[in-house]
Amino acid sequence: MASSAAWLTFLALSLLAFPCAMAKKTYIVQMKEQSVPGTFNTSLDWYSANLQSLAPGAANILYVYSEAFHGYAASLEPHQAEALQSSDTVLGVYEDIMYHLHTTRTPSFLKVEDEFGLWPGTGNPAKETDQTFPEVIIGLIDTGVFPESKSFEDSGFPEVPARWKGKCVKGADFDPSLCNKKLIGAYFYAKGYIEALEGNMTEVQTPRDHDGHGTHTSSTAAGSPVANASLLGSARGIARGMAPHARVASYKVCWVNGCTSSDILAAMDQAIKDGVDVISLSLGGGDGAYYETTIAIGAFTAMEKGIFVSASAGNEGPQLGTLSNGAPWIMTVGASSLDRNFPAHALLGNKMRFAGESMCGGPGMGKKLVGLVYNKGNESSLCLPGSLDRRVVRGKVVLCDRGINSRVEKGAVVRDAGGVGMILVNTAEDGEELLADCHLIPTVHLGAKAGIVIREYAKTDRSPTALVITSPQEVNVRPTPVVAAFSSRGPYFQSVQILKPDVIGPGVNILASWPDYVSPTELPIDKRSVQFNIISGTSMSCPHVSGVAALFKAARPTWSTSAIKSALMTTAYAHDNTRNPITDAADGTPTSPWGLGAGHIDPRKALSPGLVYDLTADDYVAFVCSLNYTIKQVQSTVRRTNVTCSTKLSDPGQLNYPSFSVLFGPNRKVVRYSREVTNVGDAGSVYKVAVQAPSTVAVRVKPRRLVFGKVGEKQRYTVTFVARNKTDETHGGSITWKNRQHRVRSPVGFLWGES
Repeated sequence: MASSAAWLTFLALSLLAFPCAMAKKTYIVQMKEQSVPGTFNTSLDWYSANLQSLAPGAANILYVYSEAFHGYAASLEPHQAEALQSSDTVLGVYEDIMYHLHTTRTPSFLKVEDEFGLWPGTGNPAKETDQTFPEVIIGLIDTGVFPESKSFEDSGFPEVPARWKGKCVKGADFDPSLCNKKLIGAYFYAKGYIEALEGNMTEVQTPRDHDGHGTHTSSTAAGSPVANASLLGSARGIARGMAPHARVASYKVCWVNGCTSSDILAAMDQAIKDGVDVISLSLGGGDGAYYETTIAIGAFTAMEKGIFVSASAGNEGPQLGTLSNGAPWIMTVGASSLDRNFPAHALLGNKMRFAGESMCGGPGMGKKLVGLVYNKGNESSLCLPGSLDRRVVRGKVVLCDRGINSRVEKGAVVRDAGGVGMILVNTAEDGEELLADCHLIPTVHLGAKAGIVIREYAKTDRSPTALVITSPQEVNVRPTPVVAAFSSRGPYFQSVQILKPDVIGPGVNILASWPDYVSPTELPIDKRSVQFNIISGTSMSCPHVSGVAALFKAARPTWSTSAIKSALMTTAYAHDNTRNPITDAADGTPTSPWGLGAGHIDPRKALSPGLVYDLTADDYVAFVCSLNYTIKQVQSTVRRTNVTCSTKLSDPGQLNYPSFSVLFGPNRKVVRYSREVTNVGDAGSVYKVAVQAPSTVAVRVKPRRLVFGKVGEKQRYTVTFVARNKTDETHGGSITWKNRQHRVRSPVGFLWGES
């Protein structure tokens, strides 16, 4: 016994003394860009030798990166990672991060139909010649693809362009022959994910989409037209992507538990190598400084190579400062509503009636009111699994609070307990935002204000009753658009001097393609099969912008990615279809610049913006140099080992961006920024400035008139912002250059800091 005790004591002390021995993690190692020494055949050979010399005993390399990044990913112990960090050949070592997904009417709503011949590549592929067919390729980094979907049919498509270097890889349930002239690439990346799960991955390794998210985003961006599409009869019509002629390449990086940065970087590396024109990322989270955020680094390289990168802002709203993917060389997209909803009503026994939204739910409840139950017996107001008492709930409508578990799961819990209907109400945090989910029982989703009234009725009435009534969809809804309450907000704290998000786009109740083997709720108990599904999130708004960017690539092939971004931002609209400022679904008040960005995209107007704010990679380097990073950190961000920051901006806000973010403080009440605009309109154009600002800020613009003698001419102007009083970040302003043909609007956000 004594010897056993001594051994246990020794073992415990050993674990304390050597805590790293059992703590291997995946690290991404960024190497200085240089030629592979002649003694090595490949980068892998060199990196492996370098790794073993600096960190003996390290595991094999998982990935070698060459395009989006120079370096590799490997499973290391912390002390090995630390040893690498001190090497002169290494720029940085970053721990792998787990990211998460940000979860037919939109072509009409965004006016990208080919009615007037303005947009090449939006009509019928069979009617276009090879000469007019726009060869644009969108790379979707997501959960994979359902290749059998009609949204990826290639009827009428010409042969795959010779410049395409990608392929479709084989998976356990995916044959490369499933790809075609529409779906031209399909990959999967799971090495980092497997390491994160300590080798316990049970999912099928395949490019095939077993979630639905990747198929939904891919078809939103570039789905071929599909007639008579609907979700169980709702939202019926022609489903088509923003750029139906664009080719699709799918890079699967997200699995049941998330997506690791090492896998995402491998996908970006491959997409750049393959030759995509647009990269779409509907995922995010865990952003750090730019030099340690692999998405930002990979996107910088893509931008340098002329690839447009759009990414979702995240679903952590309505709180400020929740936004991800906010690098200025990324198009950061927030979410808004469509002019379509799916009405449902709650009728109470006291004759009060509340309007909300819902979908599916079976044949309905009929016309008879039944008992209403809320938080009685052993049930929970949140309707969590196992929380409802069947003896209390059977045959009744249950009032459930939003939160913790998914909205559709609450309905399943009610159904399994014998309930015949559900009234789902928001808490104060969710405000008045309503989402039309495909529920398993008759359901109505109501806002927080209605929830207060109904809870009180259920608690105080001796015999509360209710009826859930669903109705056909409504279109031309007013007001529209509205910023989704879930849409993440700026400021982006890695660089508060850049206003983010950039724009908003349709992200609420979006119909798009779906794998027929994945139920619309994704619940195991849901056995329904659908070919299209309606879901919401900035994940849905991002591919709308990705598709529109593909249209721009076809229509304006010589424009830089920054010029395309500028056109989409400066022509975006900030008023809804009632001509009032766009409001926030959380509380119904006008939204701030940190939720709205430049406004809602207007692709038709963006095609002819008049002026653009253009940027080069060198301009972005000067921006990064202004962030108080070390030279090594700057080099890590921009992947240039020769950067010395001899040229840098005096302030990050001096970047020639199409928007302004102005940070005041007790000792900084005057902020002055300059901008340069390029004339892409007519020769001889003249613009006058119009300024909008809150009463707490004075704004002066010099000059107040810009004259352009020719196309391509550049002019500079300076804006001085003076704080009269402490400003409120919810009130923004704008600088607009306008003439008879154009309104070039730059939004302004104001912040008040400590200094």
